[in-house]
Amino acid sequence: MTPQDDSLIPRIAIGDWVDAGIDWLKTNLSWLFDLLRTVMSFLVDNLTELLLLVPALVAIPLFALLALTLRSWKLAVGTLIGFLLVLSMEQWETMMQTMALVLVATVFAVLIAVPLGVLAAISSTVSAIVKPIMDFMQTMPAFVYLIPAVIFFSIGVVPGIFATIIFALPPGVRMTELGIRQVDSETVEAGEAFGATPWQILRGIQLPLAVPTIMAGVNQVIMLALSMAVVAGMVGADGLGKEVVQAISTQNLPLGVEAGLGVVILAVYLDRLTAALGSPGEYRTSLLALAQRTLAQRATTGV
Repeated sequence: MTPQDDSLIPRIAIGDWVDAGIDWLKTNLSWLFDLLRTVMSFLVDNLTELLLLVPALVAIPLFALLALTLRSWKLAVGTLIGFLLVLSMEQWETMMQTMALVLVATVFAVLIAVPLGVLAAISSTVSAIVKPIMDFMQTMPAFVYLIPAVIFFSIGVVPGIFATIIFALPPGVRMTELGIRQVDSETVEAGEAFGATPWQILRGIQLPLAVPTIMAGVNQVIMLALSMAVVAGMVGADGLGKEVVQAISTQNLPLGVEAGLGVVILAVYLDRLTAALGSPGEYRTSLLALAQRTLAQRATTGV
């Protein structure tokens, strides 16, 4: 095709349409964005203060104890060593700020993703609509989400949370839908034979048996939220991401290495904990037995 042939294809100004849509939203829904900014700022600020309220030398053994309870003594020892290293690098406060941002963003993402994944699992129409949207959200470059976030919420931690939620949402939806769809059909038929309603089957069989897969999705949400939280440092969100951005702008290699190492330690800790919560095995078998007993009791009592 010659350069002259380019004029035969009219330019589709998608970017201009999106810009006009964002301007309309900002003009007509400014009260909603102000409310969201207030709520998210309140949650992150108070969670950060709560995490920093406990002295680091007290908090670190508590984090290790949590790792020992949910995972293993190896993770507990690794947590002690890793978090003490973060404290020695004077990155404890910034790591707690990043943890608060990630936890708040993860809660919002999961509250949206799980119900949406359930709807997609029980309705093929919803699934057909949701899948291309999730594909779009997951493949869009992360930096692009910062643009509307800053337009809606200005500079600070809130646009970072907004962009993080959008970027981290798709795995939660996909894994929830996958977990429910993968429940053994014979188990569902057994529930139907007991006279259970679709809601009872969903609540008593499908959701409990899908917990390991759903938790794997939550794990991925946390990891993506953590990676995006670092990018959110570009728009002023406090934490390790802001330290990394500062290190890049000033070419401060020691600061960049220390902040990056803090991100790695926090990521490993959160990854292992959520992986432990979603581990299958006896947990999955006991849930199945409990679900079957519950359905049998409801069928007998007529509840």
